[in-house]
Order: sequence, then C-alpha cells, then structure tokens
Amino acid sequence: MKSKRTVWISLIILAVASFSCAKSSLASEDDEKAVMNAAAQFYAALNTMFTGDLDQMKEVWSHADDITYMGPAGGFQVGWDQVLKNWEAQAAMKLGGKVEAADMRITVGQDIAVTHNYEKGENTNARGEPQKVSIRATNVFRKEGGKWKMIGHHTDLLPYLEKRGQIGPKAEPNP
Repeated sequence: MKSKRTVWISLIILAVASFSCAKSSLASEDDEKAVMNAAAQFYAALNTMFTGDLDQMKEVWSHADDITYMGPAGGFQVGWDQVLKNWEAQAAMKLGGKVEAADMRITVGQDIAVTHNYEKGENTNARGEPQKVSIRATNVFRKEGGKWKMIGHHTDLLPYLEKRGQIGPKAEPNP
C-alpha cells in the first residue's frame, strides 16, 4: 500500500513540475520577445541619437547607479549620471548615418537578459567623411517595473572615435 502511495505522490510531483516548466517556458518566450523589442528600441534610439536627439535613449536605459557603459570611443562610465553625460557628448557630435544589430544572440533569465551581436553600418568621422562601422557589442538588460531596461552596453573601439579622445566622464577604478 505504501508503494502505491509513493508512486502516486511521485506522479503528482512530476505532473506539477512538468506544468511549472511548461508555464515557465511560455514566460521565457514572452520575455525573449520583450528583450528583442528592447534591443530594437535601443538601436532605434542609437540612430536617433546620431541626429542629436537623446529622448529615446533616455527611455531605453535604466537610470540606476549600477549601470555601465563602455562604448566605441573608450572609457568606462558607471551610473546613470556618467552614462547620460557620455550620450550627451555623443549626441552633440551628430555623427549621422545608421547602425544596425546583426547576428544577435539572446540569453534571457528571470530578471536579466544579455544580447551579443555585431553593430554594422556607417557614421561620419571628424572630417565629415563616411566611416564604416563593424564592431562587436554586448548589451545587458534588467527587468524593472515589468519593462526590460538597458543596464550595460560594451563595444569594441572605433579608431575614428578613439582619436577624438574619451567622450564623457571616466569611472574611477575600484580599489
């Protein structure tokens, strides 16, 4: 009798676990779509920023103190104040052109998501000449208030931006 009871309890636990996993994978698909949308919004904001307009960029980023930015001009900014100053300096350059994400890979957790991709396109350099962009990028998103917000962006360096000098404030190294 005990063995039948153990079998039934095991079957119930297995059924509950299966249902939980099925429900969780559906939520993961929804989150993956939401992260893809958040990444698309970031790249739309990036292209708008190339015209000097930062409104969309301010929307896609978290405004927390723990966010980080290591962009194509170099430097390492930590916290919304430093990251915003960097974006303001970049917007002022009005690089023009367009950059798009290519070959994006997405990993989604419960509250954190990461995308890895190439950024490909074209901007203008200091002399106003078209300059190809083809760099690697990692984007990190965190779910805040039910929305996926960017908390980290890291790219390869672009020599034509690096030569202009670091854009915005630099984070102090941790001791």
